Amino acid sequence: MKAKHFLFSTILTVFILHISAQTKPVYLDNSQPIEVRVKDALSKMTLDEKVKLCTAQSKFSSHGVPRLGIPEIWMSDGPHGVRMEILWDSWGHANWTNDSCTAFPALTCLAATWNPKMSTLYGNAVGEEARYRRKDVLLGPGVNIYRTPLNGRNFEYMGEDPYLASKMVVPYIQGVQKNGVAACIKHYVLNDQEKWRGHINVELSDRALYEIYLPAFKAAVTEAGVWTIMGAYNKIRGEFACENNLTLMKILKDEWKFDGCVITDWGGAHNTKLAALNGLDIEMGSWTNGFTSNKAFAYNDYFLARPYFQLLKSGQLPTSNVDEKASRILRLIFRTAMNVNKPYGALANEEHHNADRAVGEEGIVLLQNTAKLLPIVASKYKTIAVIGENATRKLTEGGGSSELKVKREISPLQGLKEKFGAEKVKYSLGYASGAVSYDQVLKSKLNPDSLLKAAVKLASESDIVIFVGGLNKNTQQDSEGDDRRSYALPFGQNELIAELQKANKKVVLVMLSGNAYEMPWIKQATTLVQAWYIGSEAGHAIANVLAGDVNPSGKLPFTFAAKLNDYGAHSFGAIAYPGDSINEVYKEDILVGYRWFDTKKIAPQFPFGFGLSYTTFGYGKVTANKKAMTADGQIIVSFPVKNTGTVKGKEVVQLYINDQKSSELRPEKELKAFQKIELNPGEEKTVTFTVDKSALQFYSDVKKDWTAEAGKFTVLIGTSSRDIKGKVEFELQ
Repeated sequence: MKAKHFLFSTILTVFILHISAQTKPVYLDNSQPIEVRVKDALSKMTLDEKVKLCTAQSKFSSHGVPRLGIPEIWMSDGPHGVRMEILWDSWGHANWTNDSCTAFPALTCLAATWNPKMSTLYGNAVGEEARYRRKDVLLGPGVNIYRTPLNGRNFEYMGEDPYLASKMVVPYIQGVQKNGVAACIKHYVLNDQEKWRGHINVELSDRALYEIYLPAFKAAVTEAGVWTIMGAYNKIRGEFACENNLTLMKILKDEWKFDGCVITDWGGAHNTKLAALNGLDIEMGSWTNGFTSNKAFAYNDYFLARPYFQLLKSGQLPTSNVDEKASRILRLIFRTAMNVNKPYGALANEEHHNADRAVGEEGIVLLQNTAKLLPIVASKYKTIAVIGENATRKLTEGGGSSELKVKREISPLQGLKEKFGAEKVKYSLGYASGAVSYDQVLKSKLNPDSLLKAAVKLASESDIVIFVGGLNKNTQQDSEGDDRRSYALPFGQNELIAELQKANKKVVLVMLSGNAYEMPWIKQATTLVQAWYIGSEAGHAIANVLAGDVNPSGKLPFTFAAKLNDYGAHSFGAIAYPGDSINEVYKEDILVGYRWFDTKKIAPQFPFGFGLSYTTFGYGKVTANKKAMTADGQIIVSFPVKNTGTVKGKEVVQLYINDQKSSELRPEKELKAFQKIELNPGEEKTVTFTVDKSALQFYSDVKKDWTAEAGKFTVLIGTSSRDIKGKVEFELQ
């Protein structure tokens, strides 16, 4: 018995020692630089652990390595605020009680500030909220180019000009990432419409790609050092964007030396081998129940999951392929989830609401003020009519992935009542948009004729009318998933505006949208304000501008056309937009936005860069320090700007370049610099710009490279692309 007991004890001891050896914890040295830590962690990982890093484990998280103490990555939709918590395996809301955030302005509004300091303020604030909510990746900002006003997602982007978008996106990213949260620049690239976005194949010239559609993404990588980038849904020259050799490998990783992670848009991968070889790092998706393979496409069935593992294990793909991906993902984790120096963050505090309001106030654009109704002096009016659904509608909701659950939202009506007095302000709905059900817009149950009559009656009885309308975040408007069906304002607003103008000569039109729209009533409109989607503090920001407590200084980040067919994308038939459902050809090429309007001599309704103020500015003579510039030199352009009005104001001074003669097509002018300056009444400042060869270059389809040809150039200084205040010529030798 003793022998048996001894034998049993020996076997048990050996078994315990064996188990202990298998489960002995493996420690990572977190005191070393990130690149050393990446190699250390990679050397300790199994093939299965490396592959798991590349795929989702829930709707908004991807795998970590629990055995090594490496946490998963948690992501959240942005870029206008941190989205409410979503259930683990469905798109339903988790209904937490502690995930209410600050809603920041839509990125069209941020771009309209033309002020990189506002981008820094915005990025830091939203980054603090993401950090507080324990998010590692904020899925934004977006910098796709505005080529058609029908794109449902334009409100999430930064306008039509690659230079403006580049200068505005860099500080945003830096602000987010200093909080230990990765910004995720999106949607890379050419996701410039929502219709057929999942499969449309975009064809365009190299020149249009490099000059128009890539610069803001490049700035995000090479200047801001963005840590993640989201691949788009569409195809580019026959290959899906999330597995595209040209854009992901040759340009992003080889040319720009991007060291971060490429993440799919949800469900954006289509082929295991192409995704593996062509630069995709993390695959996220929608089509799974998360637990089994019994339902279509569970997590283990993702293209970079079990199928990827099998290709690696069988030798059909080299292990160096997964090592490269895992290294990028580990680098991301060490920069975010395992960053011991990251701050705590903050959520929906007054500082963030103030930041939202400041950006909103500076982005609001005054388009027309011929009757001088603005600023509104409350003491002049006994009754103020506020009309329009957008005066009360919650515009932080809807829009697709940018939906938000906010701690507070000040509506325009509330802001106007607080500013001018609740007893003076009377409200009428005027029009109703209806609900959305299964991506279909349902007609409102309210009678449109009754709404119109009630609004017109109130307008006729009031001293002044403030109409708050525009678009909203219903599907087929400013919303993910589909494009607008018309350039016109929806829900009978054009008819309502026309009737209001007949009933009262003092009508202030305040339009909320992320897109341009047709204005059949513009000849009768004396006062027009473009106020965007501002977020939590919308009502206060709008009221402060209308009352004159804030002098408007926003400028349009895209052109407002008089009619839809004036846009380049709509000038070549359906093949240029929206395509034939299979292919789409960008036939306007580099002539996007004002480049098209100015080169083709088409008068816009309101030009790119346009915006009025409650004061006036005078421009002096533009001078250059020399008449000729060598290829490696520069010229300095300067001129005085004076506030010739009676109130303090900010002016956006814009510099455009005209190439007088070129071997290849060049636009009439291109934005190459801008400054936002603030002047007291009577104050004058000298504005200085430095112009070098980079401002003169174009991407040659013939040479397949950037080039600046010798010859004469003109520097144009203006307040918009159409309002040129001065010019000076020089020669590139």
